[in-house]
Amino acid sequence: MKKTLVDHLSQYAAYHRDRRNILTHFIGIPLIVLAVAILLSRPGGWLGGLWWSPALLVSLASALFYLRLDLRLGLLMAALLALCLWAGQTLAAQSTGLWLSSGVGAFVLGWAIQFVGHYYEGRKPAFIDDVSGLIVGPLFVVVELGFLLGWRADLKQQIEQPAG
Repeated sequence: MKKTLVDHLSQYAAYHRDRRNILTHFIGIPLIVLAVAILLSRPGGWLGGLWWSPALLVSLASALFYLRLDLRLGLLMAALLALCLWAGQTLAAQSTGLWLSSGVGAFVLGWAIQFVGHYYEGRKPAFIDDVSGLIVGPLFVVVELGFLLGWRADLKQQIEQPAG
């Protein structure tokens, strides 16, 4: 049986109940996603007006995962991934030193911030128990931001009920 949007987000939310931890995720996860896009933008090259790279393939697979869960969220996630791809391609066209230091720097900083958050939480990251947490994390951040803006109260209730 395939997990639904609520299944994935409820499982992830159970590992993220402390507001300080969630706050660190608003910074750490976007940095990590951006870092992966940067680092996977090499090797790459233009073909048919598109920068083809491992980052594009990972982003396409991720977008399909998100679209399968929810069309509106999937489209939003695809747009955010496209922004990361643009940044990654831009940095990949720079010197190796700039490309690599940007990608590694964002990756290390993002994970450091994540681990500070989980220190507050007093619980290990969700992906330790289920590797799907790595792809659900970015979606969780977007959904949590939406909740802060008053979006989809029905989804928030469905997620928080099983998460506790």
